[in-house]
Amino acid sequence: MEYQIEGAPLPVVICQLEAGETMITERGSMSWMTPNMKMETSTNGGLGKAFGRMLSGDSIFQNRYTAQGGQGLIAFASSFPGSIRAFDIGPGRELVVQKSGFLASEESVQLSVFFQKKLGSGFFGGEGFIMQKLSGRGVAFTEFDGHIVEYDLDPGESLVVDTGYLAAMDATCSMDIQTVPGLKNMVFGGEGIFNTVITGPGHVYLQTMPISQVAGVLRPFMPTGK
Repeated sequence: MEYQIEGAPLPVVICQLEAGETMITERGSMSWMTPNMKMETSTNGGLGKAFGRMLSGDSIFQNRYTAQGGQGLIAFASSFPGSIRAFDIGPGRELVVQKSGFLASEESVQLSVFFQKKLGSGFFGGEGFIMQKLSGRGVAFTEFDGHIVEYDLDPGESLVVDTGYLAAMDATCSMDIQTVPGLKNMVFGGEGIFNTVITGPGHVYLQTMPISQVAGVLRPFMPTGK
């Protein structure tokens, strides 16, 4: 499989597949393709994995696209202004991504639910109790919102992140929550009550346009039904 990413800040990844090669994607992610790409919809791993994907913010079903009778082309576009990133997933190179961050991958990449070790991270942390984990082996594409800023964290080194800004992190990183100190800061600071704390070792990807921020900007323009 060969690919190219074009069109930032409204990017699309265009994949060239050899005969017999398969891509996996979430429902509704395909943008265009050649006629010889065969589509199959399945739970891709049974009801257990499908339920886990649902908990992490994705669809129960996934679509499989296979090139038949020769080379095939298929494209996947981002949902929001931002960037599409390609990751080489393998043993020791697993990735944890935000809800709905997975865009597409080679069929040898596995998408599963990722539970935080501490329950508090689930109810109050910036990215919630459940995220997505990419494992297996192969190329995976993720979509991030806005511009991406990257940090390398040493063992024990931490970064405090406001809600929704964590786009992805190496699976070697851990995540917890931290209460904003002081009642006045909580009530009047405008930053909420909790922050997310990411601790290394590992690489961290932060996005400048969280989905919650996008929703807040668009809300005044949405119909009210009156």
